[in-house]
Amino acid sequence: MTRIVVPGELVASSPQRIEFAFIENGKTYSSVLGLFDEANPRVIPLEGAYMPAQYDIIVGIINEVKFAGYNIDINAPYKGFLSAKDSRYEYKLGDVISAKIVEVDEVKSVNLEGARALRDGEIIEISPAKIPRVIGKKNSMLDMIREATKSEIFVGKNGRIWIRGGNSALAARTILKVEKEAHTTGLTERISAFLKDEVSR
Repeated sequence: MTRIVVPGELVASSPQRIEFAFIENGKTYSSVLGLFDEANPRVIPLEGAYMPAQYDIIVGIINEVKFAGYNIDINAPYKGFLSAKDSRYEYKLGDVISAKIVEVDEVKSVNLEGARALRDGEIIEISPAKIPRVIGKKNSMLDMIREATKSEIFVGKNGRIWIRGGNSALAARTILKVEKEAHTTGLTERISAFLKDEVSR
């Protein structure tokens, strides 16, 4: 069962190491507004800016081309950097890529590698906190949207989602619906019904 929790709300009566939670007097409390999954104890934030973390896969936009590499807009308060040495291709200003964060140093320089061009699609942006709901448990939500729309969909941890082909308009509408209703229960069943209804029209 999943329930909404607010900052300071009790999520466990024993001390537990849960991301986005803190321990006080031997009990565990949520530190954010989010969803608490009681079956698999975890807190999923429902708001907040993207904060880069090592190993995150992101969708970025080239916003500066330098001799040594590329500055990347990663939808965060900090820029990403892709070294020319770590890139198999040459990119142009405005190109959209997926890449992995390999390092976030103490001054929040974000180094990327494994870049891959995402061409000819469209990008939508949602709250990074809602990305886990778009993906779903074991990719269930994302697979359902891909199957119904026949679209290629690449989800970045930074709140950017690239969509190409198929019924991309429906894919985008569905993802925005997931974002809007992320805090509600029974979301998977509602999205499934929504997609079946839209596809059958």
